[in-house]
Amino acid sequence: MYQIDQLLRKNREWADAVHADDPAFFNRLASQQSPRLLWIGCSDSRVPANQITGLAPGEVFVHRNVANVVAETDFNLLAVLQYAVDVLKVRHIIICGHYGCGGVRAALENFRHGMIDNWLSGIRSLRRMHREELDSLPPEAATDRLCELNVLAQARHVARTTIVEDAWERGQEIAVHSWIYRLDNGIINPLTPPICAALENID
Repeated sequence: MYQIDQLLRKNREWADAVHADDPAFFNRLASQQSPRLLWIGCSDSRVPANQITGLAPGEVFVHRNVANVVAETDFNLLAVLQYAVDVLKVRHIIICGHYGCGGVRAALENFRHGMIDNWLSGIRSLRRMHREELDSLPPEAATDRLCELNVLAQARHVARTTIVEDAWERGQEIAVHSWIYRLDNGIINPLTPPICAALENID
């Protein structure tokens, strides 16, 4: 377990190494923020957006929460989404979940976990909608399948926000991607083609 002073030392080592490799890096980074990607992912410490995509600081705008939930009542997420779409003019919004997600697993379990159960209520509803399919699978496979279904549902939620719908109406080119990450091999897989236009009459 790292001590706080170790983290500060590692930060200095990292900054020194980056500066030695590219002396202008931090000046460029400080002068502007112009990512073309918004990443909505899980808070899990094993799924850091920049590292698993090989992107440098400044190249991806990130929002993370437990189980990569897109709740229409989450003003934190909506503020991030609006800033990304209206100010940064991102071209891609990526919803990235991961197999073995603890939040999704908790939504499958039949006992209380505390306040987190309120946050996971949408995933519990998703579980009920797909009960027949999920009940036919072994427990680990059911968890992974619900992780996939959750990513797909959250991507649809993003596509249905007034923020994204209004952007499409204005002619902004935005693609909403449904991705899932596998912890045991480090590979990201797209689940479906991206959503590039407003959804109509789709559940």
